[in-house]
Amino acid sequence: MPALLAGALLLVGCWFAWRYVSDNKLPNFRHETVVFVRPGTSADEVYAELVRNAGVRRPYSLDRAFKSKKVTSYIKPGRYEVKPSHTSVYVARMLNNCWQTPCNLVLSGTLRRKDQIASRISSQLMIDSAQVMSALNDKALLARFGFTPSNVFSLFIPDTYEMYWTAGIEELLSRQKQAYDEFWTKERRAKAKAQGLSIKEVSVLASIVKGETNFEPEMPKIAGVYLNRLRAGMKLQACPTIAYCLDYKTNRILLRDLEIDSPYNTYRHAGLPPGPIAVPTKANLDAVLNPEGNYLFFCANSDFSGTHLFARTYSEHQKNAKAYQKALDKRKGNS
Repeated sequence: MPALLAGALLLVGCWFAWRYVSDNKLPNFRHETVVFVRPGTSADEVYAELVRNAGVRRPYSLDRAFKSKKVTSYIKPGRYEVKPSHTSVYVARMLNNCWQTPCNLVLSGTLRRKDQIASRISSQLMIDSAQVMSALNDKALLARFGFTPSNVFSLFIPDTYEMYWTAGIEELLSRQKQAYDEFWTKERRAKAKAQGLSIKEVSVLASIVKGETNFEPEMPKIAGVYLNRLRAGMKLQACPTIAYCLDYKTNRILLRDLEIDSPYNTYRHAGLPPGPIAVPTKANLDAVLNPEGNYLFFCANSDFSGTHLFARTYSEHQKNAKAYQKALDKRKGNS
């Protein structure tokens, strides 16, 4: 009898030992997966997703860990990377303690409207796009970072940022302000001063350069054209500012559009517009800080390469423009 009791106790002990090892020491997943837990997501939903996508080796172990660690009560919103090396208990604790893995927030491409910025951010972070839009128009909030709704495009420096998926709007703006301050080094500030511009005016002109071309080698020349016009007291006459006035809803600028009554219309108003017309890239900003040439005009190249021809005089510019129009008419005639 004592031998049977001892054997039974040994079996029970082994069983508890196996449960402990299974839950706390042994990897329980075959595949790496990312789980997004939003406010209101239940532990049962997360459990089902893990079983479905992570290749759970021992579902009973994961179920036991979820119950023992009370994941139902303590689960936190977040972005969680589950790896094959993780144990059941580690994952349960990860969800309870918000042990998130940062994600990459990529700000790049065309960011010409606030709704595009909001959409880009909300597609990568938990922040709702409406919340981002509200922040981009919140005078009091933006003032804390040194910006206004009309120049907030300047705050954003296109790049890839490591952030937590659950980051709030103020954390996002703080990260952008940090990147902004890091970009505007003492050397770059000195270059802006040498061009007779404040750093926010550099952003305004850089946004126009962005509207003119994506071809980086030409950016300093285009920036040079506009800087030369400013110094000569000429109007910028920049088509991208008209596109901005039209909310970028057309790809073709008509003569009547040049009469739009807006402070952003550089065909009617001299000097720089009140704020940037898009989020400029680092290349756009550096082009303004390092302009090239003594040109006053440019137009599209007649070879349709996407590049431009630059001119110092209006008569030279007219020749270039006529050559482009002739090539365009020929192309239309052959189409």
